Amino acid sequence: MRKIYALLMTLSLATVATHAAVKTTKHTIKNGETLYTIAHKNHTTIEEVRKVNGIKKGETLKLGRVLKVPKNTYFPNKKKKVSQKKTTKKTRIVKKTSKKTKSKLSKYRIKKGDTLSSIASKHHTTVSKIRANNHMKKGETLKLGRAIKVPSVKKSSHRVRFTKVKKKKSNKRLVASISRLDSVKLTKKTVKKSTKKKTTFSLSDIFFGGSNGSNKSTKITSLAKKKLGRRYVWGATGAKNTFDCSGFTTYVYKKNGIRLPRRAIAQSKYGKYVSRKNLKKGDLIFFDTSKRRRGYVNHVGIYLGNGKFIHASSAKKKVVITSLNKNFYSKRYKGARRPS
Repeated sequence: MRKIYALLMTLSLATVATHAAVKTTKHTIKNGETLYTIAHKNHTTIEEVRKVNGIKKGETLKLGRVLKVPKNTYFPNKKKKVSQKKTTKKTRIVKKTSKKTKSKLSKYRIKKGDTLSSIASKHHTTVSKIRANNHMKKGETLKLGRAIKVPSVKKSSHRVRFTKVKKKKSNKRLVASISRLDSVKLTKKTVKKSTKKKTTFSLSDIFFGGSNGSNKSTKITSLAKKKLGRRYVWGATGAKNTFDCSGFTTYVYKKNGIRLPRRAIAQSKYGKYVSRKNLKKGDLIFFDTSKRRRGYVNHVGIYLGNGKFIHASSAKKKVVITSLNKNFYSKRYKGARRPS
């Protein structure tokens, strides 16, 4: 009997400790409130509120009743471990394929107009590998007729795709030369020509600048518009075509090859800052929609152009298009970002 009593005491102490670890606040039920709205405000779940207060399913809530509500017990980012395992498996597969394709050294004589980047792209290798095999220094000029050793790799093992773009000759050269933009100058004439042309590109130029950028932004906005009217569910990221605000943006961008942080406040620190007057299609825009305007980001949408944006609205309970000039959103605007 003493042993049973001791076991019961330890179990009761453990349950008390777990309840003590969770912070709770008192909440008086007001007109129009539901368990969902109360849980949503305090970043918890309906099940947690029911457990703490001993509420059964289907039980009606009386006005003025004081409930104990747990705070910050809902963590939608717990699935990160699974995604990390997936990425490690992918990297192992890449390593295995790279072992199968051995690089061979071939001799190449430098011709007029050649640069290290152009030679590297022809042989499907990198500028750094050419330098290493020929003991070249950065900024070293290439002499016409010089024979250099160039490692050549099969196209299949060296292909790197940033976006799904329609195949064009100009696009192939642009994508292939992103990682090999370190060009070497041959003559004074080529130096003059290179200064006129743009030689460096960023990922934001590809996603949002030029013809490729416009294609990317239109793909983002067109996919977002396809989800118009879909139901708002807090914590949802596309399951059964339901979303919350940051779940909607992560879903749309992920389908277009860009991985965003899960929460709106984290997304507001990701990518390149964009001023309000320089907004473009596909940019993320952020708001503080709290009643007291606490000063931090808690809502996000995708800019569509012409002063409009699309977002999963908790007030409308669905994905809607809203004017940025609307008094509520214009006053609560907190900034914009262009993911890269």
